[in-house]
Amino acid sequence: MYVVGFVAAVPTANREAFRLHAEAAAVIFKEHGALQVVECWGTDVPEGTVTSFPMAVKRKDDETVVFSWITWPDKASSDAGMGALMTDPRMSPETNPMPFDGQRMIFGGFEAIVVH
Repeated sequence: MYVVGFVAAVPTANREAFRLHAEAAAVIFKEHGALQVVECWGTDVPEGTVTSFPMAVKRKDDETVVFSWITWPDKASSDAGMGALMTDPRMSPETNPMPFDGQRMIFGGFEAIVVH
């Protein structure tokens, strides 16, 4: 299994817009081979003094941290699916605009080594 994780700061007022954006994107991710898409709205995300989720995404006072992940069968499937997603017209900013500042989103791909 391969996992791509994301952390972003979303304007709290945009919660429903974010949910709708994520719902639409999840359908497209799965069409391109994702096994599962999980989107989580932060409810207990403390500020750190050295590092933290809020610091990593430069969360503003009127924003909420979201944590998301997508599972794929393997890295090759992820690479192919993410590549297809980037060219899918349903994910264009005109069709499905991001209701948050994507420049402050952090992400990475991870090989699963323990799954229970």
